[in-house]
Amino acid sequence: MLNRAGSLSRPVPLAARCARTHAVRGFKTSTASLAAARNASPKAVKKDKVEKVSTTLTEQSQIRIKGETAGDSAEYRTFPNLWLRDNCQCGSCVNPDTRQRNFDTFQLPKDVRPVKFLETEKALEIEWSDSHNSSHPWLWLRSLFKKGYIEEFGKDHPIRYWGQDVRGESIKEMPPYVDYEHALNDKEGMARLTRNIWMRGFCFVENSPHTPEATESLLKKIGPIQNTHYGGFYDFIPDLAMADTAYTNLALPAHTDTTYFTEPAGLQAFHCLSHEAPPDADPSEPLGGESLLVDGLNCARILQKKYPDAYDVLRAVKLPWHASGNEGIAIAPRCAFPVIEEHGNTPFRIRWNNDDRGVVNVFQAEQWYDAAQKWVEIVRHESNEFWFKLNPGRILIFNNWRIMHGRSAFQGTRRICGAYVPYDDFVSRYRTTNFEHEQVIGHNLHSSPSDTLARSKTDYNRIIAGP
Repeated sequence: MLNRAGSLSRPVPLAARCARTHAVRGFKTSTASLAAARNASPKAVKKDKVEKVSTTLTEQSQIRIKGETAGDSAEYRTFPNLWLRDNCQCGSCVNPDTRQRNFDTFQLPKDVRPVKFLETEKALEIEWSDSHNSSHPWLWLRSLFKKGYIEEFGKDHPIRYWGQDVRGESIKEMPPYVDYEHALNDKEGMARLTRNIWMRGFCFVENSPHTPEATESLLKKIGPIQNTHYGGFYDFIPDLAMADTAYTNLALPAHTDTTYFTEPAGLQAFHCLSHEAPPDADPSEPLGGESLLVDGLNCARILQKKYPDAYDVLRAVKLPWHASGNEGIAIAPRCAFPVIEEHGNTPFRIRWNNDDRGVVNVFQAEQWYDAAQKWVEIVRHESNEFWFKLNPGRILIFNNWRIMHGRSAFQGTRRICGAYVPYDDFVSRYRTTNFEHEQVIGHNLHSSPSDTLARSKTDYNRIIAGP
């Protein structure tokens, strides 16, 4: 067996190994980890978390771990041998620079089995029948116990809806914001920016230099600029340089952008660099051009509550979407998508732009139009609309999967710059600035319990069975 110094000691008979429980070690999450978990969610730290574990080798030569809580209750996890061997985290199995697997899983012996193991401070070390010594962080193994996933990897901040039927402070009174220099040059500033976008769907960045270069620099700190048929970073005036209503001075109702992409743009940003009145303008009249935001996920929540049948229609009926106004361009997603997309029975993405919507299937038309009318009534309800003026020095960044945006008509020439940022890159920046690095890696590599479904009750019971 591997001893504490890393050398081999005399083998222990299998029967003795099966009967013996190795030294029980206590687990204490670091102060920083606990703080991150508390910051992530009030429910992230629980009284009944696993406090100590002990490891045994079963008669079937499988690793079994017993997890005990402060209340003296216990859980068991018996791990498939190939699963453990495949998930070795030693330097030869996982490239320390790229964090990618370094070997061919399917060249491993199908009957590979553990022959010895050792509990160290940071990991469970196993010697295998193919002579490999593997390392398995306790952080990862503990995550497989009840509620352990959140305990070890943290929990994303809760989504905070705003608008109709939401108690508390009005979004108009306390909109989320961060200072430009703080977000650009300080990790905590970027954490605050991305956290606000994650929780509230948008964030203002105040005191920005009035230049496209400054705007682009900030956005690139979040993630790469997403290129589309409009280009990358945009800087435009209402001159119809592209065949899109956005390039006019007309009013735009609340909508999401790029509904016609298989995966719509994640973040969108606007910075109004200038707004000049026309030569014949009346100085006493406002120029218009107020901006509008609507929390689409909150609207979906309201629709589901008030009109559940309409909600079911908008999440079930798939529609064609398109961008066809420019010469040589005819973009459509690889398949039709509904207005409301769900994951685990929870809305996560809104795809809504009546201008870019294709033809509703005639056999579903009546129910869809009825449901869409109810949807529009909610979206346009005064309590769901947040109107404000974008002025030079204030950048708006929002989650295009959640927040619908629009504007009022305006006079004169308004210069707007901004860009799209892919959703996955935004989430990466959010997590890496708000949580510890190893938590993020573990979160990315392990399935959430809500995403895990055992093939059968027999499989499930075999994993959780005790002695």
